[in-house]
Amino acid sequence: MDIASVALELYTVRDEMARDFAGTLRKVAAMGYPGVEFSGYGGLTARELKTLLTETKLRADATHVALQALEQDIEQEIATCHELGCAYLVLPWLIPEQRTIAAFRQLAPRLNAFGQKCKAGGITFCYHNHDFEFAQEDGKTPMDIFLAETDPSLVKLEFDIYWSAYAGVDPLHFLQKHGTRIPLIHLKDMTPERSFAEVGDGTLDIAGIIQAAHGGGTQFFIVENDKPAMPSLESAKRSLENLRTL
Repeated sequence: MDIASVALELYTVRDEMARDFAGTLRKVAAMGYPGVEFSGYGGLTARELKTLLTETKLRADATHVALQALEQDIEQEIATCHELGCAYLVLPWLIPEQRTIAAFRQLAPRLNAFGQKCKAGGITFCYHNHDFEFAQEDGKTPMDIFLAETDPSLVKLEFDIYWSAYAGVDPLHFLQKHGTRIPLIHLKDMTPERSFAEVGDGTLDIAGIIQAAHGGGTQFFIVENDKPAMPSLESAKRSLENLRTL
């Protein structure tokens, strides 16, 4: 595949980032990753982060920002994206109480409002799924509500293929159906025991998923491993090496 469209979700190497934020970014760049997705800024200012990105020649393709931070000051989060040259602002997760169909119906207008503010600021707003969005409740799922009640022009999906497969939803089929709404994909893989694997070492059809995503217009493929079984930097390197062979 075209490695130019690949990034690393820095949550994968969060243990290393906690010890040495800047040094870990330099190691990620040295591996050959052209881009990263932030999941926190390590206490650095936007200007300091921009200096570090310039030094390492890494792109900031996306950033994960918690719901509370979006509600408190989304304008500041958009301004940080501008400083970093980051085009995608992503809501990464929800607390358990917000994971029902009723809660998603209440959440949808707020997502649309975030999306409107991001669009006005030249940023694309995305929501990142886990498995609970695909849980059936009275014949519907939270994902059904998300797709039906958020505005496709304002709210996009960062599609996590592992969590889709974990929930029993074929990620390839989902991409073929909804790919035009998916600018970002979390590339993750699954062992036969349904735990996390390095991309290309597991059971998911990574090549087929990438091909389908390209057909739908996905811009960035973001490598992630929530719980690497090997040292996290080795995990990130292994996934990138596997992707180079596709």
